[in-house]
Amino acid sequence: MSRRMLHEGPSDGVEVVNLCNGPLTVSILPTRGMGLWKAEYRDIPIGWNSPNRFPVHPRHVNLQSRNGLGWLDGFNELLCRCGLAFNGPPGLDEGAASPIESEVTLHGRIANTAAHHVSASVDDAGAGTISVRGEVDETTLFGPKLRLVSTVSSVAGSNAFTIVDEVTNMGAAEAELQLLYHTNVGRPFLEGDARILCPVREVCPRDARAAEGVDEIERYLPPTSGYAEQAYFFDLLADEQGESLVLLHNAAGDRGLSVHFDRQQLPCFTLWKCTQSEEDGYVTGLEPGTNFPNFKADERRLGRVRQIGPGETYRTTLRIEVHGSADSVSEVADRIRDLQSATEARVHREPTGPFCP
Repeated sequence: MSRRMLHEGPSDGVEVVNLCNGPLTVSILPTRGMGLWKAEYRDIPIGWNSPNRFPVHPRHVNLQSRNGLGWLDGFNELLCRCGLAFNGPPGLDEGAASPIESEVTLHGRIANTAAHHVSASVDDAGAGTISVRGEVDETTLFGPKLRLVSTVSSVAGSNAFTIVDEVTNMGAAEAELQLLYHTNVGRPFLEGDARILCPVREVCPRDARAAEGVDEIERYLPPTSGYAEQAYFFDLLADEQGESLVLLHNAAGDRGLSVHFDRQQLPCFTLWKCTQSEEDGYVTGLEPGTNFPNFKADERRLGRVRQIGPGETYRTTLRIEVHGSADSVSEVADRIRDLQSATEARVHREPTGPFCP
């Protein structure tokens, strides 16, 4: 493990912690809510090329600017959390528990909140595991008092890393929780004719724009100037242990990235397709969450805003694997096909409840 501080420009003061297990290196950003900037596995880069070329210190991100879309000014990571008190689009949440929480901005505050008590540890059992842990407080007087304790770990020599998050309500009253893992991937996994595979019970386009591409949800375009984003909401199948997974692989099927998660903890999966030009940010988002990224008031009405009591902790586990060969990709793809084999996917051609408001 190594720690360093970035200097110059909007990155000045951003701390980077590199977790390395041998072939795999993951760059963690304690300054940005324990988000993951990028990773690399056997010379395969993992992440995307954001117009924000380097991590942006939270002091330069005004969440309320750009009509509540200021979060985008710092958006750069392979993985950033959306939450904790709210995520989704900006607006006025008239059902908020506290008046000071009624003005909702894009994707919440946690990704622009610095961590404290950052530490590293090594477990010598078995092949050995290295971990980085940090605490992030999203708290305010007369509002939510939520603490995220995040641990990123990887087994020596492996092609995978795991994120275990524990969100605790530190307040004396019940609190609302929304948490979505905005996992963002570009080349070499994303390209023309790349594919997304997942075991689907139901899928629904977010809006009319997404409905235009409902027949080709699984296929990606090459960089396309003027492309307007599309998003799809999924109800995924899980195995006997409750784990679900999604796989993105390139056109040749010899490079892939899979995201594994507990469907009870993270029951909602959003696919974000943003195959615009390289210069504008060619990327796709694989996004497990406690909710879909609709406006918070709508998600509350649809029963997808979690309630956690005083002192209660909500735990999630997310694992990301990198696949550097056709055999490795095929193994995961076969697992997804096995899960799908007993169930015919239901595809909604238009936005519909209970997925959309």
